[in-house]
Amino acid sequence: MAGISSSGPDSHRYGWLDALRGIAALVVVLDHSSYSYLPEFRRELMPHFNTSRYGIMVFFLVSGYIIPASLERRRCVRTFWTGRLLRIYPLYAAVITLALAFDLTRIAEIGPDLDGQSPASVAVAHITLLQELLGTPNLLLVLWTLSYEMAFYLLVVCLFTVRLHRHSAAVSATLAVLAAASAMAGIALPTSALSGAVGTGPLIVWASLTMAVAIGCASAEAYALRVFGGVLGAVPALVLVALNATVPLWESLVILAVMFLGTAVHRAERGQITWARAGCTTAVVLVCAVASANWYGDGRQFTAGGWTLAFAAAVLTFATGLALRHHRTPRPLTALGIISYSVYLVHPLLLAVSDGTLGRSRQDDPVREVLFVAVLLPLSALTYRFVEVPGRNPRRSRDGLDALHVLLAPLAERRHRRIE
Repeated sequence: MAGISSSGPDSHRYGWLDALRGIAALVVVLDHSSYSYLPEFRRELMPHFNTSRYGIMVFFLVSGYIIPASLERRRCVRTFWTGRLLRIYPLYAAVITLALAFDLTRIAEIGPDLDGQSPASVAVAHITLLQELLGTPNLLLVLWTLSYEMAFYLLVVCLFTVRLHRHSAAVSATLAVLAAASAMAGIALPTSALSGAVGTGPLIVWASLTMAVAIGCASAEAYALRVFGGVLGAVPALVLVALNATVPLWESLVILAVMFLGTAVHRAERGQITWARAGCTTAVVLVCAVASANWYGDGRQFTAGGWTLAFAAAVLTFATGLALRHHRTPRPLTALGIISYSVYLVHPLLLAVSDGTLGRSRQDDPVREVLFVAVLLPLSALTYRFVEVPGRNPRRSRDGLDALHVLLAPLAERRHRRIE
């Protein structure tokens, strides 16, 4: 998702995070494209390993590690919000526009059923990035994760403004324990419960106005206003995650716990907490998450076993990247990480076009899967270069094309050897 690429002066320091982000993006692509190209493989794999949750949890761990670090390095809430919005919105808006255009022109069926909601309310919900938590259908399915990212940003800013940002380990453990408690207590709210109680429209208006005031105040010069804005921003984040999610309450809390776990690891690396404390926090989150999933039981959107293995594998993947962070990261992986946000948002469009024109395979077709990825990666490098980069640091304007070169270089070398 929309993390911070490591193509600047910190490239060696954060290259391992780019590698993890690139791996996560490819796993999510495999998960979604397997419906079309590897249906038999998917049916065999999913009960045992939830590939979607694996990739997403790796993304959330990386975001948890890097986002608070970005805010604290800048030490300015206004600069943080400006950077985040410039990082997310250009491609976000472009992809949504293309999705609607494809749907209207019947190139591909992408747009969801608005379920009686007005286009204006759906548009406003998407502008807040909280649409998944506002009882509004996502205009593109993968956008749901950005709502949790936005909720995390609001909570991080709150902790920073009230000067409690170094307590990430305690926050992570508390959220994990609450997740387990809610699962064991059998708390199962209806999907978008708060929207059903007060109405989606009023909820969108409340969340939009609250966020606008919160971000504005948190970005102010006066300390009192910053604290007020930070605390105010945490209100919709906590209320919506707890009462209006489309996943079970325990899983919403686990997602936030995982993000703050990534932050706790960052604190340990910076010497702000001990590694023992970070390790204990990891154990608490793991135990609570696994207990929650298994107590919740099989069925609905996942099997408990598949979710548990995916979650454990995501934590292990992050731990492996952390252990190897001082080693040189392979350039193809860092290049893939740089364009991972484009890979994440562009692949559903390309997949929808493929389904609409070529149809889905009834049997596994690995060749089509490989061809899909071979088209997706150069396309994502181009959207990074021509959509994501403009408006950001001009010195990074060639990153997308450089990433494309790195990704395709091995193929070019093989072809050259064959000619010789």
